[in-house]
Amino acid sequence: MYDPLRAKSKIVLYTVVAFLFGMGLASGMGWTSLSHAMPVINDTPQISEAAVRPAMDLSDAFVNLSEVVTPAVVRIEARRPARARAQQQIPDAFRRFFDIPEQQQPPQDAPGELSGGSGFIVSTDGYILTNNHVVEGSNQIRVFLADRRYFDATLVGTDPFTDVAVIKINVPTPLPAMSFGNSDRVKVGEWVLAIGNPGFGSSTQLDYTVTAGIISARGRGLGLLNRDLTQDPRFGQQQAGYAIEDFIQTDAVINPGNSGGPLVNLQGQVVGINSAIASPTGYYTGYGFAIPINLARRIMQDLVEYGTVRRPAIGVVISNVEAEDAEAYGLPKVSGVLVQDVRSDGPAVGRLQREDVIVALDGEPVGYVAELQAKIAQRHPGDQVKLTVYRSKRSTEITIRLDEAPISEQPVRTAERTVHAEERLGIKVELLDAPLAQSLGYAQPGGVVISDVERASAAARRGVGRGLKLERVNDTAVQTPEDVRTVLAGVRGGEIVSLHLRDVSDQARVINIRMPE
Repeated sequence: MYDPLRAKSKIVLYTVVAFLFGMGLASGMGWTSLSHAMPVINDTPQISEAAVRPAMDLSDAFVNLSEVVTPAVVRIEARRPARARAQQQIPDAFRRFFDIPEQQQPPQDAPGELSGGSGFIVSTDGYILTNNHVVEGSNQIRVFLADRRYFDATLVGTDPFTDVAVIKINVPTPLPAMSFGNSDRVKVGEWVLAIGNPGFGSSTQLDYTVTAGIISARGRGLGLLNRDLTQDPRFGQQQAGYAIEDFIQTDAVINPGNSGGPLVNLQGQVVGINSAIASPTGYYTGYGFAIPINLARRIMQDLVEYGTVRRPAIGVVISNVEAEDAEAYGLPKVSGVLVQDVRSDGPAVGRLQREDVIVALDGEPVGYVAELQAKIAQRHPGDQVKLTVYRSKRSTEITIRLDEAPISEQPVRTAERTVHAEERLGIKVELLDAPLAQSLGYAQPGGVVISDVERASAAARRGVGRGLKLERVNDTAVQTPEDVRTVLAGVRGGEIVSLHLRDVSDQARVINIRMPE
């Protein structure tokens, strides 16, 4: 007997079975998947290697250069007392490369300023070249190497007239050192690399920045050093005239922290020290400037030998030759240095005259004031030089024995100071008395608290923060700052210190720090 209800149930059952079978089949074939088909990736070169071989060779050269040179580039951190900060403003168009901006008129109790820059090793025993403005006035200098070791440095000497400084670290093993090129031979259009180690506040942040560019120009005088020296009460207008600004200009990217790093040629030789940029913001806009290495090398030799620079001088007031001067004095081209005055106490008395035009020094052409100053600066007081001079529209040669410039200011050397044991880690500790406990949010006073952490110190790099209670140092419980100092006094450089800490929420933690050398 035909049952309609039963027949209808069978139809529904068959339909469900068929649907489930179809879904399974479709799923197995990927029809119901929401994923997309994998794209076909083409990794075949679009251009043949032969067609771009010159560019690839240059790229390989940059790679090789970077690998060879960067081990000799260092990061420098310099600490200055608050009162030692420079008071004059540097023009906005030419910002220095300090990582920490200057603060004007700091309060008397302000903490010292920590600034950063770069430098490069010039000898295996630890001599380092950098900029004067990176380290001048500092009472503590620390150098970080490529292998992540760091050492306190001694300030050998500084020269604000060229913005060159020399520092030294003592290391147990020989260090990689830069090779020196000849900055007098660099040519406009020549490829160079600007290398810096601007990492600041961290052991890896921006370490070893390498940028490529060309020599854009030579003999750039920016007026920066002259302006700074004029406003410096140690020198003034007259001595500021001894500033030497014969910068190499490059379009290699140079940014804050790279100051003091090397500018190198394609043979891996340093030809300049990165020193300044022209920018309305303090960051790269296409113009970078470096101190010629020939000049820096000569300054370094005096700083190492004497601690100051014995600066040679002719004893004249000079200016650049302009087109009208060339016509008036019968010069073959618009080039040379015009003598405006002869100092009565200088070696040029009776040898040079006003309106003489110096066009060569020891047979090497001289085109402008900074070039003559730089060439003279590479000599020594007492050296004899031969000047080619145009006088009364005729060329003549005059021999002069160089005098020593009357610059009396002596470089400021790194001051010795008493360092508490905890300061080696970069922390300050105090008793957690009632007022301090209340200000930090602790329910009860008692014990030792970290009251300050030095920026970029070993403790800061490991994450130690201000306001943490210090309960134990290694395996010794501490209750007073003297307890902390007693334990840390026995820790040698390179050993691990374990700080057992607790925060206001009663969360305990331990931080292991390597004691600086």
